[in-house]
Amino acid sequence: MTFLQPLVLAALPLVALPLIIHLINQRRFQTLPWAAMQFLVAAKALSRGYSRLRHWLIMILRMAAVAAVILAAGRPLSRGWLALAGGGRPDTALVIVDRSPSMRARDPAAPATKLDTGRRQLADALATLAASRCLLLTDPTRPAVPLDDPRVIADLPAAGPTDVPAALPQLLQAAFDHVRENAAGTTEIWICSDQRSNDWAAEDGAWAGIRDAFARLPQQVRFQLLSFTAPAAGNLSVRVPAVRVEGRAGERSLVVTVTVTRADDGPPARVPLAFEIGGVRSAVEVELAGREAVLKNHVIPLDRGAPPRGWGRVSVPADANAADNDFYFAFAEPPPRKTLVVTSTAPTAAERAAAEALALIAGIPPAKEQGAAVDTITTAGLATAALDETAAILWLADLPTGAVAEPMRAFIDRGGQAVFFPPDAPDDGVFLGLSWRSWAAHAPPLAPVSWRTDDDLLCNTLAGAALPVGGLEVSRSCGLAGDYVPLALLPGGLALVGRLDAGRGGAYACATRPEARDSTLAREGVVLYALVQRVIDRGLAVLGHARQLDAGQPAEECLARTTGTTWSRVAGADAPSTERGRHAGVFAADDRLVAVNRPAAEDAARVLADDRVDGLFRGLSWSRITGTAGSPDSLVQEIWRTFLIAMLLALVAEGILCLPQPRAGRAARPAPPLEAAA
Repeated sequence: MTFLQPLVLAALPLVALPLIIHLINQRRFQTLPWAAMQFLVAAKALSRGYSRLRHWLIMILRMAAVAAVILAAGRPLSRGWLALAGGGRPDTALVIVDRSPSMRARDPAAPATKLDTGRRQLADALATLAASRCLLLTDPTRPAVPLDDPRVIADLPAAGPTDVPAALPQLLQAAFDHVRENAAGTTEIWICSDQRSNDWAAEDGAWAGIRDAFARLPQQVRFQLLSFTAPAAGNLSVRVPAVRVEGRAGERSLVVTVTVTRADDGPPARVPLAFEIGGVRSAVEVELAGREAVLKNHVIPLDRGAPPRGWGRVSVPADANAADNDFYFAFAEPPPRKTLVVTSTAPTAAERAAAEALALIAGIPPAKEQGAAVDTITTAGLATAALDETAAILWLADLPTGAVAEPMRAFIDRGGQAVFFPPDAPDDGVFLGLSWRSWAAHAPPLAPVSWRTDDDLLCNTLAGAALPVGGLEVSRSCGLAGDYVPLALLPGGLALVGRLDAGRGGAYACATRPEARDSTLAREGVVLYALVQRVIDRGLAVLGHARQLDAGQPAEECLARTTGTTWSRVAGADAPSTERGRHAGVFAADDRLVAVNRPAAEDAARVLADDRVDGLFRGLSWSRITGTAGSPDSLVQEIWRTFLIAMLLALVAEGILCLPQPRAGRAARPAPPLEAAA
């Protein structure tokens, strides 16, 4: 239990005052034997047990009354009926609010969302606690915002909903940095979240360091988690993973692929999809069986006079969460699918064979209407190549160093994509933290044992089918050294495909080549084709006049770069200018369009189990309060009235026990009248 005036509790020893007075009064009398009273003492012994019990009850009630007065003066607080937390008034209250799209879910019986309910309850609780200092932390890249009045959290735009996931490990690291740098005293860190796994990232290795860092702080830090884990029953989310413009016989049409995801299993249902493109509305129904339905390559005709670029929106009917009912997309005439295959100045026969296989695969576009151009050059020709028009580079030479590295870095920094394959005789060059080791032969050939199917180049297809990566055979592989994220592994932990840290662009390394003596990449061409075409598609997204970006850092970086004029919002709800790129919508600048939406992880994330969350805070002072969207209850309540009522009841009971007992036995004879006595 928490007390707003904990110093008053120093008076609790006064509870013993009635007992002390009783002992003092006993010493005021002396006991002397008196023969005439012996018979009365013997008669009273029969009721001594009851009398002693009554005296003890009176004593206990008097002590309880004193204790109730002292506790009421300390202004006790109750945090919910069952969740009672220990500690006094904190010096600093640091509030971390999960503003992700999943927090906009609501209960069908209440209009308030999880985020609205959590903000209101936090505002009331912090106003009652009256901490010396209150701060709001919603972004790990920005300092905490001081709050003069914690009640403003309920309406503060900086604590409002966004379409960005909540990075809890980074937020807690920022909270630790604030506590350490500001030498804050007793601190309470309030976390309002729905425990989505993508927000908490329980597998992140940073959790152990954060936990140990808080444990080593000299001041007391308490964690309070306001958790809204109730699922959004029946919620549907919509997403557009692919959109393109096609032209046939002078007619233009939009080809859209839409996925509809259901939060839980249910019976088959028909879900209406509403399309809005250039003010024109249309509708189509999809059959939802299970948890996901895909409307693939849905064709929407475009007017002849329509501009070459535009934007649209697809929506599902209103349900438990409005944050995932709409998805924006932008479209434009696709830029040329230009790819460069780079070989060494004097390529070997094996390198030439691998270059021919890569050029062949890169020159086959996914759709027949799309054109593709592939040029094979040497490293010496890179300086004069039209890199500004190139989507992807497939590298089959020594890693770029010196003067060759500069144009490659510039290409990747502006968003270009590159895949590096090992040369015949790797040197000791290093690029983006990657270096090649020596070649190793494998007899019999090795097959990949694991690869990432949820994200990146080797992920599953839109229909959910996995790429046949496990069917590849690798006869020779070149070791990878440096900082990279493995996307596919061979037996023994050998990396087959890795992603490099490339900033805005994309850079990958493949430990073998599409050459007969090295692997079956060329013969079993499905995996290599998917890898190359996905790299090209990512590079085209930067070159085109229309882009699809996830809300958060990717969108913020893009919208921070201007092209002569600033970006303006043309669709979506208004948002503060300081949070541009954090809310879904469509932005325009000159002849470019950018559609911003919630990340895909928000549609598929599950609730992190309570025991997993408990493990993240193991060894720290923390407690959890389970919240419900739309609940009118308060987190913290002053209950001093309860103690005053308890004091009054104790005094009334003590008074009743002190009443004189009626005489037992025969009733007393009434006195005779005065006349008769006379």
